[in-house]
Amino acid sequence: ECVTLIARASFPEKRIGYLGLMVLLDERQEVTMMVTNTIKNDLAHRNHFIAGLALCALGNICTAEMARDVAPEVAALLHSKNSYVRKKAALCSVRIVKKVPDLADEFVDGAGELLSDRHHGVLLCAVTLALELCGVDESHVVHFRKHVSVLVKILMSLIRAGYSAEHDVGGHADPFLQVKLLQLLAKLGAGDADASDAMSDVLANVASNTDGAKNAGNAILYEAVNAIIGVESVGGLRVLAVNILGRFLGNKDNNIRYVALNTLAKVVAVDTQAVQRHRHTIVECVKDSDVTIRRSALQLVYALVNENNVETLAVELLDYLGVADIEFKADLTRRISQLITKFAPNRRWHVDTAVELLMKGGSYVAEEEARDFVVLITNSPELQGYAGRALFRAAFDFDQQSNHFQLSAVAAWVLGEYGDVVVDQTTSLQGEVNTVVSEEDVVKLLESILGDIHAPSAVKQTAITALAKLGCRFKTQTRAVRGAMDKAEIGRAHV
Repeated sequence: ECVTLIARASFPEKRIGYLGLMVLLDERQEVTMMVTNTIKNDLAHRNHFIAGLALCALGNICTAEMARDVAPEVAALLHSKNSYVRKKAALCSVRIVKKVPDLADEFVDGAGELLSDRHHGVLLCAVTLALELCGVDESHVVHFRKHVSVLVKILMSLIRAGYSAEHDVGGHADPFLQVKLLQLLAKLGAGDADASDAMSDVLANVASNTDGAKNAGNAILYEAVNAIIGVESVGGLRVLAVNILGRFLGNKDNNIRYVALNTLAKVVAVDTQAVQRHRHTIVECVKDSDVTIRRSALQLVYALVNENNVETLAVELLDYLGVADIEFKADLTRRISQLITKFAPNRRWHVDTAVELLMKGGSYVAEEEARDFVVLITNSPELQGYAGRALFRAAFDFDQQSNHFQLSAVAAWVLGEYGDVVVDQTTSLQGEVNTVVSEEDVVKLLESILGDIHAPSAVKQTAITALAKLGCRFKTQTRAVRGAMDKAEIGRAHV
């Protein structure tokens, strides 16, 4: 019935036929082959509404075979005298290029001509087609760079345009067209200094003069930021873009904040210093109630850490680790461990921070991270006593908590290896917390680890090995060491 109605001469019948074709059928139906000839005839019809119906149908259900058959006719309609037909032809061309990228060259000239059109609807569709063509072949990007000056002029006229009821959305002149123009400029300016220089003034104007009070303005600002980041822009322009994203971070709308965080993550690779200015706001987003905001903010904080701010950001991340959701903790401990290993200003700070990570990370600290810490202590003879006393204090505070076994294991290993240095007060460093650790204290701590019924066998084995080593060094504690190991053996036999 659709095929019959499409073949009729009157517009109402054709309209119903095409509507049925688009709504009730899709490109997988064989009937599309039956209507190809009728559509080709309608594309050449004198009535522009009938030509529009044919273009609309092609834009919705065109197959690759149909695209090859009708491409010349659609390309010719890009030069039509009627703006209605030009607009429909541009949209239909987008579908054809998506279906058969090999046909893209047929539409390049027509799209370039339409970029100078005065009709907003035609311009919007032409820019969309140009974006599609640029995505298909890089050589088309070079071709459309010749139109940068025209695109800049159009965008500037939209910024300066007065109120127009026909195109006004939220106080902005045709934000849909502005957004598309910015996307195309970003594509054309990428990797080309001349094109980027030609559009720098208009990008600065958009970023400075667009009101972000409503969503339409925010959409324009977001695309302006993407364009500034994507082209070869000067540092001052990038700072302006980052400041816009900083304002987005302060918005109450979670969607806007999420977009800002993801965009800042791209900017970090281009201009880290500009993003650093908003570090405090980004860290605050880590504590947000929305899980997607927290996750994006964390990724950005990881990227912001460097030698100059690692001490500040490590404290923030460790504080967050104490209250973070369970699903974040394993990844968070791994990232913190990597960051402090990479950017630690000195080994003493590294030891202090690693001990705190073991305390706050608990069972979420992986064995690899614990081993890396042990290697650090082994390779730092001057810090072995200091690290041992720090671990003794930490393990003493947490020895009864069932989720701090990595801390217990590391403490047991270090005390077993360097227990004699730990109890030697002459190894204390300036500014160290005054902790008097006796041989008896060390043995009792290891005995308490062995007595913890929740401790894994690997941790208890480390504690037994440590006691065996200390039994030879702590002459006054030989009997206590034997008693602790006997209790461990009796407990094991009982189990």
